[in-house]
Amino acid sequence: MKKAVSTTARSWTIIIVSMLVAVALAQTGWLRMMEDETRAVIAQLGPKQASGQLHLVEVDAASLAQAGKWPWPRDHYARLVDQLDEAGVRSIVFDIDFSSHASPEGDAAFASAITEAEASVVLPTFAQRASETAQDRVEALPVPSLRENTSLASVSVRPDADARVRRIVYGTVTDDTPRPSLSAQIAGISGAVGEDFAIDFSIDPRSIPRHSFANIEAGDFDASQLAGRDVMVGATAIELGDRYGVPTYGVIPGVTVQALAAETLMAGAMAEFGYFPLLALAALLSLFVIRSHVYLQVAMRVALALTVLFTVEALAYHSARTMFEAVPGAILILFTGFLQSAWIVRQTLLEESLVDTQTGLPNALAFNRTEHKGAEFTVTAFIKEFDSIRAVLGQERLGKLIDRLVDRMSSVHSLAQAYRADTRMIAWVHQGDYQQLIDAFEKIDQALEKSLEVGGRRVDVQMAFGIASGADLDAASRAASHAASEGKLWHAHEDAEAAIIEQRVSLMGELDEAIGAEQLKVVYQPKLRLETDRIESVEALLRWEHPTRGHMRPDLFIPLAEETNRIDRLTLFVLKRTISDLLEWCKDDVVVSAAVNISANLITSDRFVAAAEHILQEMRVPRDRLVFEVTESAAMTDPESAARNLERFRELGVLISIDDYGTGQSTLSYLQQLPLSELKIDRAFVQNAHVNRSDGLMVRSTIDLAHSLDLRVVCEGVEEQACLDFLRENGCDYAQGYLIAKSLPPKELASMLETQGQVVAHG
Repeated sequence: MKKAVSTTARSWTIIIVSMLVAVALAQTGWLRMMEDETRAVIAQLGPKQASGQLHLVEVDAASLAQAGKWPWPRDHYARLVDQLDEAGVRSIVFDIDFSSHASPEGDAAFASAITEAEASVVLPTFAQRASETAQDRVEALPVPSLRENTSLASVSVRPDADARVRRIVYGTVTDDTPRPSLSAQIAGISGAVGEDFAIDFSIDPRSIPRHSFANIEAGDFDASQLAGRDVMVGATAIELGDRYGVPTYGVIPGVTVQALAAETLMAGAMAEFGYFPLLALAALLSLFVIRSHVYLQVAMRVALALTVLFTVEALAYHSARTMFEAVPGAILILFTGFLQSAWIVRQTLLEESLVDTQTGLPNALAFNRTEHKGAEFTVTAFIKEFDSIRAVLGQERLGKLIDRLVDRMSSVHSLAQAYRADTRMIAWVHQGDYQQLIDAFEKIDQALEKSLEVGGRRVDVQMAFGIASGADLDAASRAASHAASEGKLWHAHEDAEAAIIEQRVSLMGELDEAIGAEQLKVVYQPKLRLETDRIESVEALLRWEHPTRGHMRPDLFIPLAEETNRIDRLTLFVLKRTISDLLEWCKDDVVVSAAVNISANLITSDRFVAAAEHILQEMRVPRDRLVFEVTESAAMTDPESAARNLERFRELGVLISIDDYGTGQSTLSYLQQLPLSELKIDRAFVQNAHVNRSDGLMVRSTIDLAHSLDLRVVCEGVEEQACLDFLRENGCDYAQGYLIAKSLPPKELASMLETQGQVVAHG
């Protein structure tokens, strides 16, 4: 959740920064130019034809050649007005300067034609600077004689900084009077003085109907084409110089610019909303860009986002006659893409810095940057004789060695995440008890007795381990180096030793509570009698389900209980529970014997023996149904006391079994002094007896000697069918192990025994 929040915050930070950059750039002239060029391209994506309502009468080169020197006598315009009025045009709009007097006769003829015309006549007015550097403005109006029966309209044009005309004002003020522009006059639209509008350059100027001035003046035209139309008269001949630059179409006559403006207004002025709407859209699209994880993905998403952005602008322009500014949004998307790419570069470099290049494992920097929640200990494994191994394998094969080593270690001990702390050291964090680590070190050490194969070479690797409390890699590394230099398998840093002591004390206190709170349970592992192929005996095993630590392994807490003199309470607890279960099984006619392990420290303890005798006499277990399994070392420590106490138990009907036989120094003849009924061969000899000649010989000879002493034999650790077959062939009485069955709760065991039928095992 925290990572998701962080990612969201970073995403919006990038977008806000990019938006600020886009808004700042939107105020600059060069971005304005980019916007203008973009809009010009968009305009050409959907070219339109002119309405046909407006016609141009051009003072073109042919007209100049026919009429003579410019400016013309105004009787030419009089004849033009007469011809157009007779053709039935709706209005005649001039884009020609009439602010100075010509010949009196010509001015009079033109004024008379205007007066007599039924069509409305519009003459131009404009204001301009007195000079290029002056601030004073000079106003130009038609001569007074021409104003009397005409309307005046502004023809002022304001090119942008790049000398291109893109907008026309709705009106200006001349002679202290507001005047509409020619385009507004023709379209019949009013607007505020000084307010301008964008010309729609998607209208093709070539589609505006045109006529030569000379042809109209001479009456050489089809009057039906002009009836009811608006006519704009202006100069288009190059030599007259009334020309302006515009987007897309280059340099065109001023009268054409006015005509395009009029066509724009007749279709409806373009609505303009600036850059904010598309900037908001770009922000949403940028979220899509920010979710990219690789450079190519960034590029593809940026391209897609830009396509969407400009498509929206184009659709709005051509379908809704609405103008948005997309370039700031495009800058936002591009800058977002740039920042995301920079982030990916940073992350890539960071990830590379956190990974060991030879193995791909995270390195020490990654370890220190990781939050190791719940880490009880940090563990490091130091590779001994590393320089010699490197000399044999070569630098290029060291990565493969580390990989093989991690695999071998993981096969016997779970490594949540292995780190290559340095060239010769592997690290991980451990969540759990220290005893599990000690066991793991021994298992790993045993697993490494078999050589590792790297690049066709067999390499023997030895390791030393270091333990530190919490997530302290440096302390663990020093501890591992110390263990290697001292020739020890492992060494705990002083803080880890303190944590171990604290953990042991805490665990033993919790064990006391567990006994009282009944967190401890007894389960039973079946033993198969090979003669009948039935389960006729079981071994009682203690289980501890800790409310916070979960399942606690017996080999973790039982040795601690022995060290802290709590083993008697545990054993008496198991004894009571086992007898209770035996009695319950007897009520259900389930006949089976059950074995309880008796610690070496308890055989010679008079207090324990007295307590156990009291339980046996009080609970009255059926004779020969209860077995005490005593370790071989217990019998050898004080054989006289052991024999005396075991005899007391035997008199109460308890069978005595020697557990883990073969791991001590005794012989069967020596153990003949004890009241034994059973001998249990240790799993270390049984597991491979069917494949290992020496183990097989030891098991076979022990079975024969035990039988000669009238002892039954139990072999534990049976996990393969071939091993069971070997034991059956050599006369073993009972087999115990995962192949037979795993440990079961009392009720499940009873159900299993009922399904197979019962055979009385003893007595």
